Amino acid sequence: MSQYDVIIIGAGHNGLVCAAYLLKAGKSVLLLEKRSVPGGAATTEESLPEEAPGFKFNLCAIDHEFIHLGPVVEELELKKYGLDYLYCDPVLFCPQPDGKYFLGHKSVDKTCGEIARYSERDAQKYGEFVHYWQRVLNAIAPIFNAPPKSIIDITGNYNFDKIKDLLSLLGTPDKILDFVRTMLSSPQDMLEEWFDTEVVKGPLARLAAEMSIPPSQKGMSVGAIMMAMRHNPGMARPRGGTGALTQALVNRVTSLGGEILCDRGVERILVDNGRAVGVRVDGGQEYRAKEGVISNIDAKRVFLDLVNPGDVDSSDPNLRERVDRRIVNNNESILKLDCALSEMPRFEAYNHQDEYLIGSVVIADSVHHVEEGHSFCQLGKIPDENPSLYVVVPTVLDPSMAPEGKHTLWVEFFAPYQIHGAEGTGQNGTGWTDELKNKVADRLIDKLSDYAPNIKNSIIARRVESPPELSARLGSYKGNHYHIDMTLDQMIFFRPLPEIANYKTPIDGLFLTGAGTHPGGSISGMPGRNCARVFLFQQQPMSQTLKDATNSVKSMANSVFNLSS
Repeated sequence: MSQYDVIIIGAGHNGLVCAAYLLKAGKSVLLLEKRSVPGGAATTEESLPEEAPGFKFNLCAIDHEFIHLGPVVEELELKKYGLDYLYCDPVLFCPQPDGKYFLGHKSVDKTCGEIARYSERDAQKYGEFVHYWQRVLNAIAPIFNAPPKSIIDITGNYNFDKIKDLLSLLGTPDKILDFVRTMLSSPQDMLEEWFDTEVVKGPLARLAAEMSIPPSQKGMSVGAIMMAMRHNPGMARPRGGTGALTQALVNRVTSLGGEILCDRGVERILVDNGRAVGVRVDGGQEYRAKEGVISNIDAKRVFLDLVNPGDVDSSDPNLRERVDRRIVNNNESILKLDCALSEMPRFEAYNHQDEYLIGSVVIADSVHHVEEGHSFCQLGKIPDENPSLYVVVPTVLDPSMAPEGKHTLWVEFFAPYQIHGAEGTGQNGTGWTDELKNKVADRLIDKLSDYAPNIKNSIIARRVESPPELSARLGSYKGNHYHIDMTLDQMIFFRPLPEIANYKTPIDGLFLTGAGTHPGGSISGMPGRNCARVFLFQQQPMSQTLKDATNSVKSMANSVFNLSS
């Protein structure tokens, strides 16, 4: 029987990040991955080897923004291990039915200039809007990069500029109340308050909805921050695809002596006298952990499937019911479409320039169009009559991902996991079938061809993955690639539940990380880094506290000194 200090369930990017930090601290670490390749949602694969050899596809995550808000890349020295980020500019292109189009550059001023072709007022307001949300981002980013209940860590992440941004948002009692009101509003409320034209509101609503919520969702106005982030810190992709981030992390983990075993699905977390002591994988082999087990998968599967019910109940008799009934998923998932193309899509009616396709392309004709695309999912209906799409042609920025002169197409379409009225049929009882998913994919291509007419004749081969298929591949609960909804009631110290929000669980030695923990889904590495800090604190609490307090004082002092110099 093999024994390690720490066993991590799931070699997604957060599991790998967590492992790297623990290895740096001198722990022996084993990662167990159920798929044949590590990475989870962060993989790049030749998924059509026979029909389209040499075409590499990002099978889930593609655009990286949040990882640039934290220190993971620098602290783990990932550039030395093969990571090379390519920044997008332009960052967003959105053609609309009336012939207008939104073109967002990394430069706010250039973007305002594009908007001014349609509305001088919206151009002016856009600059103010981005400035506001970037101050919000600077004010809250320190919270992302710390465990949610660690005041010392959070305080240490604030420098003087971030404090100024925080004070500028709050300040007087009236400003505090207005800020709270803003946070309780919806993205749609924000867009209606700031802008007049759908050419601006439509694409911004679509980006806000990347949180997997309709634009009308109250308490989710922070979704409006998604476009501001494309200006600063910017939107980037690893050269070679998202999987290049995973490979750099794998290189880093193995360089530190960590082990990664694939094709090892965990069937049971072993608990002895109230303490997690290891895992058993499919087939019966057991691996033992001297100090703890960390799960990179969602809390529902951990406490409802992987831990013996008696062991959960003895640690907290209410936890299983709260995990089962209190954690919310709104039935929204993703139908993923990947195509190998003989040529890039051409938006000839929209002053086509190849560079327009460097960033992402969104089909978002209006706020109402985006609203339908998400609210229908919650009702179990497929919003494919007039689909709203998120589209990327990765090979415009990175030609290495396809044979010379060829391109790949990445399409994300929000769709229900469970189709209403089709319970118990199709794939995993969701109502989805191969025929249905291909019928929906045809409609997505039809919609895209309204804007880029050459798309149909350029498709060499395609791969369509339904929500239950994506769920099974990623191991995500009911197709939710964020593990649980990214709504305000399930964020920060509520994620996934208040009693397990700080990565620790009531079972001694069992910890959680991944998208279902603070600060949530996306490519950031923050949950992995934060979890590692909590784990190490548990091993040496006094020394870690003194170290954190010292670093916090140094950070504040340096920031004040730099301001006065």
